[in-house]
Amino acid sequence: GAALDRGIAFRVKGRLTRQFYGSIPFRLTAAQERVIAEIEQDMASTRRMSRLLQGDVGSGKTVVAMAAMVTACENGYQSAIMSPTEILSEQHYRTMATWAKTLGLEIALLTGSVRPSEKKELLSRIADGRIHLIVGTHALIQEEVNFRDLGLVVIDEQHRFGVVQRAKLREKGQSPDLLVMTATPIPRTLAMTVYGDLDLSVIDELPP
Repeated sequence: GAALDRGIAFRVKGRLTRQFYGSIPFRLTAAQERVIAEIEQDMASTRRMSRLLQGDVGSGKTVVAMAAMVTACENGYQSAIMSPTEILSEQHYRTMATWAKTLGLEIALLTGSVRPSEKKELLSRIADGRIHLIVGTHALIQEEVNFRDLGLVVIDEQHRFGVVQRAKLREKGQSPDLLVMTATPIPRTLAMTVYGDLDLSVIDELPP
């Protein structure tokens, strides 16, 4: 029931989020704006967000995810985004690091190839909250990874993570919101089976 669904009621449309929109060198599409509004409504509610964001490669899901992550950070929480491969994680990291820098947010990349010496330092900075945005592979769900206050979990399911991995990352926080991104157009009937627990948002427009 209700207690399980209780989430964090984030304050949305804050100063940092507005600063983020002002810093990106392109205009959001109407579809992106619509989807962001759906996500913000979920984040602002006391119910835990469980949303599936569907959009073709190139439709601009990353900027939508970042907007949600910035909202969580602005509320004093950490955000994590998990991708199935190191290459995808590195891509997200490069893009998001540029944005994070402008906003004064600390970002880190955690994958299997982080050197043990660096990893120790990184894990302590994640645990004490000095790092706001964490990008990584399933290395994020390893036992030794502890967050200070994880408020939003984004999962990039380019090739599908199991429900187990999703749950594992979510358990790293008290009751974090969840955004799952996929590029695979899923027939509604199948979406109900595979993602029955998620509300659906679709970016059905490519940027010019």
